[in-house]
Amino acid sequence: MIRYLYADQLDETPKLRDSMFRDRAWQFRQRLNWQVNVDARGFERDQYDDENPLYVIHQLADGSHGGSMRFLPTTGPTMVNDHFLDLTNGVAFKSPLIWECTRFCQSPRSDAAARVSARLMLAAAELGRQFSLDHAVGVFDARMVRVYRAMGWAPELLGQQGEGADAIGVGLWEFSRAPFHRLNARAGVRDGTAGRWLRQAFQSAGQVELIA
Repeated sequence: MIRYLYADQLDETPKLRDSMFRDRAWQFRQRLNWQVNVDARGFERDQYDDENPLYVIHQLADGSHGGSMRFLPTTGPTMVNDHFLDLTNGVAFKSPLIWECTRFCQSPRSDAAARVSARLMLAAAELGRQFSLDHAVGVFDARMVRVYRAMGWAPELLGQQGEGADAIGVGLWEFSRAPFHRLNARAGVRDGTAGRWLRQAFQSAGQVELIA
C-alpha cells in the first residue's frame, strides 16, 4: 500500500513514522556509511524533515515502513541547493514546477525490494502528473542508478562526486517521460492504481484539487 503523508500527518501513524526513520538510519548510516545524524530514538532525520515535506511511503501489511522517499518544492530549502551546487555548475533549482526527491529508502524487512522500488517510482511519477510538475531533482548514491535504469526511468545525470559505488550524484527526472505502463508492470499493479493511491490520500483530506 502506498501512502502520501506530509510531515505534520506522521504522528497519526506512529508505527509507520518510527519504522521509517529507523529504517533510514539503518540504510544511510549502517549500510551506506553516510555521515548522517541519528538521535537517541534511532531516528535518522535532518533539517529538511522539519520543512513539512511530502513523504511517499510503501506501508507493509503490519503497518510498518517498507520503503519511502521525500519530496520538497524547490521554492524553499532543499538539499541540492544548499549542499550540492558544485555538482550542478552552481545552478540552483527554484521553481514551483520542480520538486526535490531525496532519502529513497527501503526497509530491511521487505522481502520484495524490486517491487517496492517500482511502486515508489510509480507513485512519484503519479505525483508529478497529478500536481502538474515538470521535473524532480534528486541527490542519490551511485548504487541507485542501476535501480532507476531497471525501471526504465533513469535521471539525466547533472553531476557526480566520488568514485564507484560510493559516488554521489545529482540528477533530473522529467515527469512527462515517466514510463507508466512499464512501472505498472514492474510494480505488479493495474493501470490507474497509482491514481487511486493519490486521490485516496488527498481528496479524503480535501487538501488539493487533482486532475481527472
